[in-house]
Amino acid sequence: MNTTEIFEQFLKSKIVTTDTRNISQNCIFFALKGANFNGNTFAQEAINQGAAMAIVDEKEFENTSQNIFLVNDALEALQDLAKTYRNYLKIPFIGLTGSNGKTTTKELISAVLKEKFKTHYTFGNLNNHIGVPLTILSIPENTEIAVIEMGANHQKEIELLASISQPDYGYITNFGKAHLEGFRGIEGVIKGKSELYDFLRANNRTAFVNFNDPIQVEKTEDINRITFSDQHNADVQIELIENETEYLAVKYQDLKIQSHLTGNYNFSNISCAIAIGQHFGINAKTIQQGIENYFPSNNRSQIINKENYKIVMDAYNANPSSMEASLNNFAKFEGSKTVIIGDMFELGEESKSEHQRILDLAESLDFDQIFILGHNFGETITNNPKVQKFENRVAFEECLKENPIKTQNILIKGSHGMRLDLLENI
Repeated sequence: MNTTEIFEQFLKSKIVTTDTRNISQNCIFFALKGANFNGNTFAQEAINQGAAMAIVDEKEFENTSQNIFLVNDALEALQDLAKTYRNYLKIPFIGLTGSNGKTTTKELISAVLKEKFKTHYTFGNLNNHIGVPLTILSIPENTEIAVIEMGANHQKEIELLASISQPDYGYITNFGKAHLEGFRGIEGVIKGKSELYDFLRANNRTAFVNFNDPIQVEKTEDINRITFSDQHNADVQIELIENETEYLAVKYQDLKIQSHLTGNYNFSNISCAIAIGQHFGINAKTIQQGIENYFPSNNRSQIINKENYKIVMDAYNANPSSMEASLNNFAKFEGSKTVIIGDMFELGEESKSEHQRILDLAESLDFDQIFILGHNFGETITNNPKVQKFENRVAFEECLKENPIKTQNILIKGSHGMRLDLLENI
């Protein structure tokens, strides 16, 4: 079974899945394998449930009379199918990656583009070697622009994802201290994320570049690029409006755009969405409408207003760069402040020093209370009476039952694995 034959079946149903719990009539089931599962063993079940075809990569499960077909590697077959469909669509693809802000930026870009175009974009965090192909294969044929988020925790991942999605335009949000263990340090992060630039350069495609980021500027000197920033020599100029509320506002072509995002670190995210909207011929008023209609979700810099206080819920993920930005932003809030910060994962040899550095920063910002949760933060050194340590979320919740927080503002920030979004009694 080759890609052309699989593609002919795909065009009939436009549905693929890798999970028998999501089987729909006439879909194609790809039998992927992982450390604790073997999709080949579910191929017959997929057919019995209504799949038109099952793709396996172990000979013993092949059964052509039941439309179970053998390939060398089911994952590669899925990726090849996605690449074939991407070329079939013949629409602009915008690919983005970066250490922080990928999902928020993806959603902002899409919010702007949707005002004029039929836009399809990565759902949730389906941004890896399986998620990107599934995202591409879910694009309806009447789509006019696609926005594809690409994640990575080691080198060569972005190279692979770019070869599958083949973006016409690319954007890297930033180079930060994320996945340091897999990338082996910040230089590895820069090299790995810049694989998107390598693709754009080799294929004469275009990069959107934050002109306030000197590393991004340097990395794209020999690439077709569209720059944006508050600098006069940028192609697209946007101005940050300072200190009006906790929510970020910008000025673009004499229009004030009031977002529902907190933190100046979102300035570049909003600016990129504006630059892309302008490039695709969307007028300023429509861009304003798209951004102002976007509300953050999924625990990413959400402000939750309670009766007598507010919570900044930023517990979807965390690394030293995003943690530092969140703490510095939260320090600007008016009134009394409590921070609840949880462990940051995948930092490798730098984990101990980075957790200590973040705690030192939190102490220097003079918050009223600092709660640190997790094993890594538990190993930090402090003599500050404002700091209280807890092994995990459950232990912290027990404390809250007898000692409720009484400040006007609360920041909750930590890696997703800490599940601080599930905190009760806050």
